[in-house]
Amino acid sequence: MDPALLREREAFKKRALATPTVEKKSRPDNFTAPKDEPKKRSSSSAVTKTDASNYKTMTGSSQYRFGVLAKIVKHMRTRHQDGDDHPLTLEDILDETNQLDIGSSVKNWLQTEALQNNPKIEVSPEGRFSFKAVYKIKDGKSLMKLLKSHDLKGLGGVLLDDVQESLPQCEKILKQRANEIIFITRPIDKKKVLFYNDRSSNYVVDEEFQKLWRSVTVDAMDDAKIDEYLEKQGIRSMQDHGPKKPAIPKRKKVQSKKRQFKRPRDNEHLADVLENYEDNTLTQANNVTPSKLI
Repeated sequence: MDPALLREREAFKKRALATPTVEKKSRPDNFTAPKDEPKKRSSSSAVTKTDASNYKTMTGSSQYRFGVLAKIVKHMRTRHQDGDDHPLTLEDILDETNQLDIGSSVKNWLQTEALQNNPKIEVSPEGRFSFKAVYKIKDGKSLMKLLKSHDLKGLGGVLLDDVQESLPQCEKILKQRANEIIFITRPIDKKKVLFYNDRSSNYVVDEEFQKLWRSVTVDAMDDAKIDEYLEKQGIRSMQDHGPKKPAIPKRKKVQSKKRQFKRPRDNEHLADVLENYEDNTLTQANNVTPSKLI
């Protein structure tokens, strides 16, 4: 046998022994492979589900913020109408409205912006909050004082809705003061208006005068026609005697001076020297004969 081939055979055996190999075990026939475990989802593809208990802590929804604010304003109004008008801190308000689980960003928004700028909330120097009513009335006496001042100043009546919002125990007080108040329903929007019942101005009017008053029809007449009719009858109509605004004087327009056109002057100093040749030229033209022209 060739010695070169034997040497190559020995070298091949050495390399094969030096190379590590993994032996594959034989499996029995009744062996069953286990089921593959479900793959874990990557963090990028994971979708976070919104839990109902986690909804109140979400701070990105503006609708949720204004819902919290509306609940606070409604609670403060109801509290004021029940007679509790002492101011509260934000934590006390959230405790009474069962909203202590809101986020810190919503609390900061309520403390610095929402409650500070709300027209129905009044802020004390200590940073406490209370309900800001339309009128500062607490009992029947303050209500009657308000109606009297409106009557004396000619401001008219007061809306029942504003009184109900401002006056604690409103229905009870209105029943007690029913004889001192006149209720009138406004025809435009069917809202009730309260007026002071001034009994000193109550007097009996003769029936004949009432008939004459009701017989006069002024439906088709405006104020200008009524004033004109009263002046013809020798009756001066009622004028407005209130403070009048001072009339602003009108500025006079400055008329621009127009340049006068100066006519050219005749040469009066040459009146004796100048001669008119129009008459001479006409006579000479008339004296020319056809033969001379030829």
